Order: sequence, then structure tokens, then C-alpha cells
Amino acid sequence: MKLMGNRFEITVVHEDEIFANECISSAVAEIKRIEILLTTFSDDSQTNLINRQAGIKPVLVDKEVFDLISRSIKISQLTQGAFDISYGSIDKSLWNFNKEMKALPDPGTARKLVHLIDYRNIILDEQSSSVFLKNKGMRIGFGGIGKGYAADKAKALLLAKGINSGIVNAAGDLTAWGYQPNNQPWTIGIAAPENPHYHPFSTLNITNTSVATSGNYEKFVIINGKKYSHTIDPKTGFPVHGIKSVTIICPNAEIADAMATPVMVMGLRAGLHMINQVKSIACIIIDEEDRIHTSANINLV
Repeated sequence: MKLMGNRFEITVVHEDEIFANECISSAVAEIKRIEILLTTFSDDSQTNLINRQAGIKPVLVDKEVFDLISRSIKISQLTQGAFDISYGSIDKSLWNFNKEMKALPDPGTARKLVHLIDYRNIILDEQSSSVFLKNKGMRIGFGGIGKGYAADKAKALLLAKGINSGIVNAAGDLTAWGYQPNNQPWTIGIAAPENPHYHPFSTLNITNTSVATSGNYEKFVIINGKKYSHTIDPKTGFPVHGIKSVTIICPNAEIADAMATPVMVMGLRAGLHMINQVKSIACIIIDEEDRIHTSANINLV
């Protein structure tokens, strides 16, 4: 089913089919609730209220939204700005990854819009649960973390209802817990960048683990014979290059979702170095020469 602009698939293991379907419906309702909070496609979402008041005044938000923004800023600090929810100023007027895009954006316009991207200008007041964007024109968006957050929340709801085994797959960002009906771990495929829909280049057996993949094959345009992917470097406003895909493996879907893109932005050496400094996170990187690189705590057979 399509939720948050992405295809979600929810799988649960339970002997009572009617109860299982009721639980899946509750998980879908939870994801829709989160979408209403975080979307930028609805004028009255809390995200858009924050964006409309940029440079004007703080906006009171639900604790849930406040806490997600707070965690996003911590990830920005960890990745030295390679992850930044204030990327919203890089809108479709600059990069529109469809067939209509025939030329590169104006570099001067890109520099002007990039100037507005800075997580340090997101001001949080915990006492009032308010969010203030310091500069007019600033915009936040949760495209880099929202799917993973929704997957975690859906999983938590299902566990609370007594579903002890299942998968929530948010367009490839997934979290799995428990075991299959045959008591084996879940098996997932890691997409091959050249043929992501058919031939995984590797598989992982997982339980109580989350996996997220970011790749240059998902959305891109070709201009003057060169491929430009949808992963934008927040410091330049232009797409990154050098890496075809990054797969992050860790216990938490929100973190997995949020860390995949910044590793692409940081590049192979810096990205691997950062992952190797963080406990409980592993990654698999495929570079533009189709070479496979892994963090220190993972071995591919």
C-alpha cells in the first residue's frame, strides 16, 4: 500500500488471521497518523506550520515532532551536516528528477538556496516544545528519516498488540523482529544497483534488526550523458557521486534510514570511518566501480 508517498508492506506472524489483519490495519492507521504530522504536502501539517513561520516566530509542536527534530539535529552533528532536515530549501524548482529536466540548475541559485540549509539555525525550546527556523526561506522536511521513524512506530504498536514476529518494509527501509513460521530468521536481499528490482547481490539473515539502503538508482536524471542522482550534498546543492549504494544495518529503523544518505554524501573513506566509530551500526557500500566495501564489523560471504 502507498503511505507517506512510498510503498509500505507489513508482514506479521500469528495463528489468528482475523486478529493479524486487525493488527495490520492498526499499523497502517499509525503510519497515516505520522504522515499527517510530518508531510509537507498538507498546508496544516506541523512541518508546514514551522516552515511558514521561518524567520518570524517559534511554533508550538507535539512532543513527538519536537523529539524527532531533536534527534535529527543530533544526527546532523554526528555526520557534520551531511544529514540535515533543513534541506527543504532545495525544492523542485532546483532539482526535479523527471523527464522534463533537461539542463543543470543555475549554480548561483543553488548557492543561494544552500545558504539556507543549516541545522544549527533550527532553534528548539524544550520547555515550550517549540521550533523556530532562524532565517526566512528556511524549510525542514523529514524525507531522510520519516520512513524509518514510521516503521519503528508501526513495529512498536504491533509488539504492544502481541505480534512477536513480523516485518515493516517502508520502500526498502525495513525493520524485522522475531522469526518466520519455520523458526528461521528473516532473509532479505541487498539490491544490486544495476538491477535493483530483480537480482540482489547479497542476502542477510536478520532478526530484531533494521536495514535501509540509499542508492543512485532510485531517482536520477541524465543530462549531457551524465547521471545525476537524487542524493543532494547540502553544502553544494548538487548531487553526490562516487557511490552507487549504501546499506545500513542497525537495531533501529529511524537511525538506519537517517544514516544511509549521509554516508553517500560523505564519500567512501569518511563514511566508513564514521560508521566504524559508532556502536551497533554496520554498512555495505558499492562504489561507482562496483567494488564492495564493508564496515569493520561485517563480513560478506
